[in-house]
Amino acid sequence: MAPAASSPPPHVAVVAFPFSSHAAVMLSFARALAAAAAPFGATLSFLSTASSLAHLRKASGGAGGSAGNGLPMNLRFVEVPDGAPVAAAGETVPVPRQMQLFMAAAEAGGVKAGLEAARVAAGGARVSCVVGDAFVWPAADAAASAGAPWVPVWTAASCALLAHLRTDALREDVGDQAAKMADELLISHPGLARYRVRDLPDGVVSGDFNYVINLLLHRMGQRLPRSAAAVALNAFPGLDPPEVTAALAEILPNCLPFGPYHLLLPKDDGVDTADPHGCLAWLDRHPARGVAYVSFGTVASPRPDELRELAAGLESSGSPFLWSLREDSWPLLPPGFLDRIASAGSGLVVPWAPQVAVLRHPSVGAFVTHAGWASVLEGVSSGVPMACRPFFGDQRMNARSVAHVWGFGAAFEAGMTRDGVAAAVEELLRGEEGARMRARAQELQAAVADAFGPGGACRKNFDKFVQIVCRA
Repeated sequence: MAPAASSPPPHVAVVAFPFSSHAAVMLSFARALAAAAAPFGATLSFLSTASSLAHLRKASGGAGGSAGNGLPMNLRFVEVPDGAPVAAAGETVPVPRQMQLFMAAAEAGGVKAGLEAARVAAGGARVSCVVGDAFVWPAADAAASAGAPWVPVWTAASCALLAHLRTDALREDVGDQAAKMADELLISHPGLARYRVRDLPDGVVSGDFNYVINLLLHRMGQRLPRSAAAVALNAFPGLDPPEVTAALAEILPNCLPFGPYHLLLPKDDGVDTADPHGCLAWLDRHPARGVAYVSFGTVASPRPDELRELAAGLESSGSPFLWSLREDSWPLLPPGFLDRIASAGSGLVVPWAPQVAVLRHPSVGAFVTHAGWASVLEGVSSGVPMACRPFFGDQRMNARSVAHVWGFGAAFEAGMTRDGVAAAVEELLRGEEGARMRARAQELQAAVADAFGPGGACRKNFDKFVQIVCRA
């Protein structure tokens, strides 16, 4: 339903966190929102830094705001300050420092300046609602200054959000005893009773509380309950245990689960179908559910000794495997490993794989992963059981969820060893417990399909979200 004739059409600003995969996730989200908000006459401004937008333009096939660039006609790109001084030739600023500079600029008025730039680019139409990555909490103040509501989007797991919302209470409870209490369950914290102290994200009760990302998330957790008009959750109804849903509902207004967000788009719209290394053709030559797919994303990487153990375990498992591994890590693999698997046809190592398409392939029966939330959701929506090796951030909590809350995978508790990897791959592909995990993964896959089908819970929640955003 369109707004009343007397109301100006909605102008929604979507604020991205321009690091890691966050901006790409938010752009996918913005594209879905732009399509859903078109009947309201809405226009969307996507705010990110110049370097982030340049990367997204390249990935989208053109510049934002014009036809033929892979973006909706009612979505345009708008730059926000990155806070970085002009760098000397050849100087590289470490990513943590880039984050620090960006957040300082955002808090000092960078998002507010971006909203003004969006207003000007939209022919003077004021921003009526600010939607954005919850990481960029200074958008709350910018929205208030513009007289608009702030509607944050959480891209990670709901349990991790709950941990960040309860950081102060968790710190008071655990104090400086995080190491001593590592295996204790968080039974006194609503929604977190199935998790241990050791599973909590970095910076909640351990680590450097003043490290940029830890400080950012702590302040976000303090700000969300005070300022958010609604919160989008990257989960489908029924995935989160009832106690997590109830605990979040007590703290935050209008929690709306309608993830995985990439499924909001029409089928395969926005999914990278390029396969420059022939992964799908290689998978075509293998039987159903017979291949282990291995990937730790673009940021996480095992230590060199653990990388060699993983390679040895995959080789000794006797199962075919497809491994997406950054090329700069290839020299760390065991001597002769690449030549042996190539000549035997037992494995394929590539610098990049089209993960969504790979996980959907019928030959893939196991997923060895770092348990980043996007990878977990992609595995769930493909019905593939997992073996998780978490490294940092919320990955430990995700791995705990996979293994002990949902039960469709296992976790390497003490890192990967040759024997541990071989046993995990064997179990997932051919073992009794692996069959049970696969059945559970396929139950969740069916639940995802139902939630995104006509009249499904995710579609209904997304419609509610669009109504909130467009009627602000």
